[in-house]
Amino acid sequence: MTPPAQRRRPPVRGKSFKGSPRPISDPPRAVALEVLRGVDERDSYANLLLATVLERTGLQGRDAAFATELSAGTLRMRGLYDAVLATLVGRPLADLDPAVLDVLRLGSHQILSMRVPSHAAVSTSVDLVRATVGPRPAGLVNAVLRKVAARDLDAWVGQVVPEGADRLERLAVRHSHPRWIVDGLDAALGSDGAADELPALLAADNTVGAATLVARPGLAEPAELLVDGARPGVLSPWAVRLDGGNPADVPAVRERRAGVQDEGSQVVALLLAETPITGPDARWLDLCAGPGGKAALLGALAAQRDASLVANEVQPHRAELVRQAVAHLPSVAVTVEDGRTPSWQPGTFDRVLVDAPCTGLGALRRRPEARWRRKPEDLHGLVRLQRELLLSALDSVRAGGIVVYATCSPLVEETREVVEHAAAQRPVRLQRPAELPADARLAGDYLQLWPHRHDTDAMFAAVLRRLPE
Repeated sequence: MTPPAQRRRPPVRGKSFKGSPRPISDPPRAVALEVLRGVDERDSYANLLLATVLERTGLQGRDAAFATELSAGTLRMRGLYDAVLATLVGRPLADLDPAVLDVLRLGSHQILSMRVPSHAAVSTSVDLVRATVGPRPAGLVNAVLRKVAARDLDAWVGQVVPEGADRLERLAVRHSHPRWIVDGLDAALGSDGAADELPALLAADNTVGAATLVARPGLAEPAELLVDGARPGVLSPWAVRLDGGNPADVPAVRERRAGVQDEGSQVVALLLAETPITGPDARWLDLCAGPGGKAALLGALAAQRDASLVANEVQPHRAELVRQAVAHLPSVAVTVEDGRTPSWQPGTFDRVLVDAPCTGLGALRRRPEARWRRKPEDLHGLVRLQRELLLSALDSVRAGGIVVYATCSPLVEETREVVEHAAAQRPVRLQRPAELPADARLAGDYLQLWPHRHDTDAMFAAVLRRLPE
């Protein structure tokens, strides 16, 4: 589904939201609006911007939780809300001041998806638009949101689904995903013989996943992360899941002996470290290491086996994040190179990880704005880059060594098709990932995790063993 407001870039009319014309007496809603404007105007990452704004404003506790749900929830469901608003506004959504449109989206989320009384959602939205844009659009916001409140969410879905829509279009509207993404996820599940799971997957994309911690081997034990409300992970022995609370309150996290890392990402690192190889096992490579989470886990595992890790990242600012993540691990060297044309000699490494740049559509629970930021045409350039990086990784590993190719996307163009292309270009053998749940495997010996099955990001991984020429 392409939401109406996405068909062309909205012109800025009136005041752009860069600060309040007058003081705002409702900080949580003002924070949520600032996040939405940052995502729209500067392509900010919502989670990073939210953390910055919460720290600046000093919001804590229930106010911070409200601002978090309001901003993230509105971003998730924006496509559905835009479809609803398009029937009520009386003009193309692209003709609205972008800040006014975001206020309408925030109000719609409170009315249709949060336990906020309709009258409160309407009145606070009117106050918010007065404070941030001015008095002129207040009447429009009041009238439109009163109409939104006349139906519940299910009734609105029935109202806005296009007449004659097929099954996938109905799911795209109901679960607020662009149609091209729904098509891609349907194909990925279908290749696993699980196309009937698509509604569950789309619903899972719209939930909030529990924060997952990783104890870094040799520096922390999972047991010390089991604070109140925590439970052991399922797929990684180093994982602990928090059902509530702030990860920064855990001492080991503050001391960087542990970190926050999705369990699916931990599994990818463990695949590289634990797949058996013969011969030397002293030199490991993380080819696309930024921002450093997998490199920190791999570096800790390598140190326990007297191995060293090269953590490479092409972007200098991301390489600095890697340095910060591995600062406590002397066995890790950080390099800044284009992974497609590295300076090291072929066959230098025993184990290589390629966590390739991708659409990120496997992490929509944590990055809800990605579904609106990505476009189908992004795939062409990404797939070309992924193919080049995987071939470079296969050239960097010695015969008998392994390469793990991973993406945080389940789309077949970015996953199996990239691996199949590499297998036709280099002497490799695909190896079945060991000791993982049976429902995490696809036919063809690939690993595919799913949020609705495993409560992780939709991580893909393939283990390729390099064969002699």
